[in-house]
Amino acid sequence: MPKTVTPFMLKSNKRKKAIEGKKYSFTRDAWRRLKRNRTALVGMCIIILLFLTAIFADFLAPYDPSQADFSAAFQRPSWERPFGTDNIGRDLFSRTIHGTRYSLPIGIACMVTAMAFGGIFGMVSSFFAGKVDIFIMRLMDIIQSIPGTLMAITIVAVLDRGMWQLILAITIAFVPAFSKTVRAAIFTVRNNEYIEACRSIGAGNLRLMMKHMLPNAVGYIIIFAVGVVSASIMTVSMLSYIGLGVRPPNPEWGSLLATGREFLQSYPHMVLFPGLLILITVLAFNLFADGLRDALDPRLK
Repeated sequence: MPKTVTPFMLKSNKRKKAIEGKKYSFTRDAWRRLKRNRTALVGMCIIILLFLTAIFADFLAPYDPSQADFSAAFQRPSWERPFGTDNIGRDLFSRTIHGTRYSLPIGIACMVTAMAFGGIFGMVSSFFAGKVDIFIMRLMDIIQSIPGTLMAITIVAVLDRGMWQLILAITIAFVPAFSKTVRAAIFTVRNNEYIEACRSIGAGNLRLMMKHMLPNAVGYIIIFAVGVVSASIMTVSMLSYIGLGVRPPNPEWGSLLATGREFLQSYPHMVLFPGLLILITVLAFNLFADGLRDALDPRLK
């Protein structure tokens, strides 16, 4: 008796053929696994929202963040002033929104520069190995033996406060960790067969490192880089809190906390909302980094 072919079976066969006809894509597969991780998606959505807030801060802020109004000083949160006002009447909602333009760019700039310098050290160290590896790693150990926060404070204190001084200080603090991460990632692929094949046909050292080793180890580096952004934001806020970060009256989140700490008992809203923004931002980057780790790990397919 001939088998009856239903419309549902035809659709299933077409879908199966379409899936079989698609070439495997690591990026597509990683994105599919990332979409299944709800906490990672929440973190990613918060990060996107923060970037949009930084871009459109001028349109979202109802008041001028630097405009003082002494008659409105110490107002508590209300419909008109969602986050209240500070000691000289500046709107805290507007200042917190504009604070994303300092915390996020500085955190990302620190990550990019630390990844560039640390990546170079780590790649050279793992590729050449031997005495080169020993020298670079011992140098990184010396730098890393000094606590990163203490080193950042020292550098900023010596070079004076400023945006570039702050980025430089945090970058130096994170270079050793980046170099060791890149070194470990490159070590996982440097002895693979395709590397030996490329070397046997005359590929140069730079080509081997940049075209064959680094792309195959980039997953680990991206995961670590996302985590460094959250750590950089925390360090920037900490330095601003103790008076060594972004110069006031710029509304960086750490400087907002420093302004409100004197009035913590009477007006806790002055530190509550900037502190919550720091907490939410750091948590979002950490959740996203954890999701990336799971999505880019081929063992978790």
